[in-house]
Amino acid sequence: MREPKFLLENVSYIYEDGARALHDISLCIYPHKITAIFGPAGGGKSTLLRLLNRLNDLVPGRHLEGRVLLDGEDIYAPGVDVHALRRRVGMVFATPVPLPMSIRRNLTYGPELAGVRDRARLDELVERSLRAAALWDEVKDRLDEPASALSGGQQQRLCLARTLALEPEVILLDEPTSGLDPISTAKVEASLQELKRRYTIVIVPHSVQQAARVADHAVFMLQGELVEEGPGELLFTRPHDQRTEDYITGRFG
Repeated sequence: MREPKFLLENVSYIYEDGARALHDISLCIYPHKITAIFGPAGGGKSTLLRLLNRLNDLVPGRHLEGRVLLDGEDIYAPGVDVHALRRRVGMVFATPVPLPMSIRRNLTYGPELAGVRDRARLDELVERSLRAAALWDEVKDRLDEPASALSGGQQQRLCLARTLALEPEVILLDEPTSGLDPISTAKVEASLQELKRRYTIVIVPHSVQQAARVADHAVFMLQGELVEEGPGELLFTRPHDQRTEDYITGRFG
């Protein structure tokens, strides 16, 4: 087994009022795999996801215990460049929010801010990112049209492409298909299978069924605790914990 991309060591996350969103989580996230974190609402899935690129820094009064290591380096250590971290660890949210500009500019805006000025390089980033997000064939002749003209499913894939244009190492996805139709959902899921060849992917799926379809490694969370984890094909067919069995068979949640 290769070295983990992320290693969480005894991580607890505590809000200002003392409520614990996460309880002593230890977890390895391996490169070039799709890790699916699933469970009922309020179980800490999104909180855990946001710890991986420090989006929870925006929550006042929060307190983190334990360590979160990326390639062996503690991302919460003093002096860590959070902006550089978020370029390495990109995020796609449940609701697509394209920038109020053209399709092309949605993809070049981030790289330009990061210092990329070469037009040929930017054009290559646009095409490669859109192809990776399974959107190129649908928009290649309308790149200068407003991104807002795209359908909801296309906007979500555009947001995925926008993350890819920054050339991250890890992609975090928080219920990225929750508002999409089945055809758009299938396109996103197919893209993820291709993308894991180049990236580490961590997803909070919108359903147990999606978790079972996409997960190389599955993590079941309940009330802020990591109940069970393992290879997807095993956890969804032969779980060890009765709570996992009850959840994936629909007895609760």
